[in-house]
Amino acid sequence: MMRQAVSMVAHLGFRLRALPSALSRSLSSAQDVLHRTPLYDFHLAHGGKMVAFAGWSLPVQYQDSHMDLHLHTRQHCSLFDVSHMLQTKIFGSDRVKLMESLVVGDIAELRPNQGTLSLFTNEAGGILDDLIVTNTSEGYLYVVSNAGCWDKDLALMQNKVRELQNKGSDVGLEVVDNALLALQGPTAAQVLQAGVAHDLRKLPFMTSAVMEVFGVAGCRVTRCGYTGEDGMEISVPAPGAVRLATAFLENPEVKLAGLAARDSLRLEAGLCLYGNDIDEHTTPVEGSLSWTLGKRRRAAMDFPGAEVIVPQLKGKVQRRRVGLMCEGAPMRAHSPILNVEGTRIGTVTSGCPSPCLKKNVAMGYVPLEYSRPGTPLLVEVRRKQQMAVVSKMPFVPTNYYTLK
Repeated sequence: MMRQAVSMVAHLGFRLRALPSALSRSLSSAQDVLHRTPLYDFHLAHGGKMVAFAGWSLPVQYQDSHMDLHLHTRQHCSLFDVSHMLQTKIFGSDRVKLMESLVVGDIAELRPNQGTLSLFTNEAGGILDDLIVTNTSEGYLYVVSNAGCWDKDLALMQNKVRELQNKGSDVGLEVVDNALLALQGPTAAQVLQAGVAHDLRKLPFMTSAVMEVFGVAGCRVTRCGYTGEDGMEISVPAPGAVRLATAFLENPEVKLAGLAARDSLRLEAGLCLYGNDIDEHTTPVEGSLSWTLGKRRRAAMDFPGAEVIVPQLKGKVQRRRVGLMCEGAPMRAHSPILNVEGTRIGTVTSGCPSPCLKKNVAMGYVPLEYSRPGTPLLVEVRRKQQMAVVSKMPFVPTNYYTLK
């Protein structure tokens, strides 16, 4: 996501009470140039505090506090508007060939309606974006990628479509003009089940199906999310978005949540934010995302940057993304990481107080020799050094729904 917007949200943490007046002034002149989701008026009607994020006007929080919404998501479920994400369809008999020419994952092995997290990479091995690719039973690949990389991702895919078409390949691309709603939390399936005929017990993590949801036809429901909890992302035709959101809110289990809760939830789950924790100067191995590399793809070395990335799997990388935990003041993006002797060795990329753990958590990059969990380090916060320790991630256990 765009660094400025991301930096703002990353620093919101527990300072949201000071947000509305200053932020409303900064956005008043720019509000009309921001993209609006189909739920924009819905957010305003429900007390959403709107901010600029990746070129969109999105709610950062509502009337409930950030802490309350975060914990509500962990204990019940919350509804997030993620319609700013880029949704595309890749179709044609060579659709897998196209996607595998751009990403590190094994797309050919995906079963019908199965999805996977993957990465766009460049020839230097850097991560251009993270994305979810689903092999739908309707004969196309459904791709969801980040709003902050919208133009870059779309150009990347469109250029590859043209390149393959010029070589006689059967492939095409279509941008999906749907809203995207994320219902996240332990009771999400129970809430959604009341509005669908499909048995959600048969829809495990990272699988997808098209169904009618609370009377809105043509919705694609994918069991995934960005919080570490069980949940669904629902791609809904734009005219039905408000109807669907309204139906969800009729259940007392559901509250609206915004960017602030989304950021702290994903950090507790050890999930990356593009532009902060991974970027074009980070390889999948450095980013602790080696698991996204398909076994067949590793052997064939047929994805962008393979000559850089694959040797890193067998050798040693100079740095690695790690989790950090500390007492004292919260660690924030750009905070220096030091060894116990006081020498700077790395930088925090994301950080916030953990509402669940009542401790400060962060992610950052350190040299490989400092990456083992339990390693004591120092973090400089407000020009003061404080003790930190390398921690396993996720910080809070994930609760994805898998078939036993």
